[in-house]
Amino acid sequence: MDTTKKILEVKHLKQYFNVGKKDEVHAVDDVSFDIYEGETFGLVGESGSGKTTTGRAIIRLQDPTSGNVNFEGRDIASIKKRSDIMEFRREMQMIFQDPYASLNPRMKIKDIIAEGIDIHHLAKNKQDRSEQVEELLETVGLNKDHSSRYPNEFSGGQRQRIGIARALAVQPKFIIADEPISALDVSIQAQVVNLMKKLQEEKGLTYLFIAHDLSMVKYISDRIGVMHYGKMLEIGPAEEVYNHPLHAYTASLVSAVPEPDPEFERNRRQVPYDAAREFDDKERRMVEITPNHFVKAADDEIEEYRQRAEAYKIK
Repeated sequence: MDTTKKILEVKHLKQYFNVGKKDEVHAVDDVSFDIYEGETFGLVGESGSGKTTTGRAIIRLQDPTSGNVNFEGRDIASIKKRSDIMEFRREMQMIFQDPYASLNPRMKIKDIIAEGIDIHHLAKNKQDRSEQVEELLETVGLNKDHSSRYPNEFSGGQRQRIGIARALAVQPKFIIADEPISALDVSIQAQVVNLMKKLQEEKGLTYLFIAHDLSMVKYISDRIGVMHYGKMLEIGPAEEVYNHPLHAYTASLVSAVPEPDPEFERNRRQVPYDAAREFDDKERRMVEITPNHFVKAADDEIEEYRQRAEAYKIK
């Protein structure tokens, strides 16, 4: 991981729906974070927290209400020329949540994977195209003979591997993985995450890994951002956010993570979270409490967070 080169900068991103109507929704509300080249940034929060909407705005599947997304130093909203949009699409790819819905059931696997290769003219001829597809299948742990089959002939874990192969086909630099394991059996989840870690090392990829399972996010991520009700509440190194959560919401999330220890599970007490303080009239901003560990705080809350961080040290 290169901690000096930012590959992505998200600044004051807002994504509102039904603006001006009674049912206006603030899906993403003033979110800012950076992702450095070669790292995995985990974005975590419960359903409806705005994680997926953030990912979709970053990859330009929807236009944000306001704010900036800079990819490799360039504001993606300023990318207008078709050739530049194509280049952006090649460098940033997405792995979708549902491996059943994200693959066209009428297309053979070789054509699904080669779609990007065809669009971006990355194959010299038919033979080169077939060789690239076979190599990609083997890269994600599937048999090259699978290329002539259809999606319904594969399990969920295998389909997600096909989705990963499709994303890799255009040799991207940055991949947004939107809940890539939530639809899979627990036994398969670790296999897919380990595959993603291996590919990252081999190909120098950078990931935005979106999930609600905090333990899996901690396992794959270098840093974690915690979202709730469209706002970013805490950002910090993965181990620190998991073991020393500063925000009460993060502490509540961590307390809900199951452990493979019957004795621990019997005695586990989930920390309740009162979201009311998020809706008071205090002005809150991201404040660095310990090195690289930020929490959304009002001026009169900063000392409380510093004391909490100090208490972890004493323990």
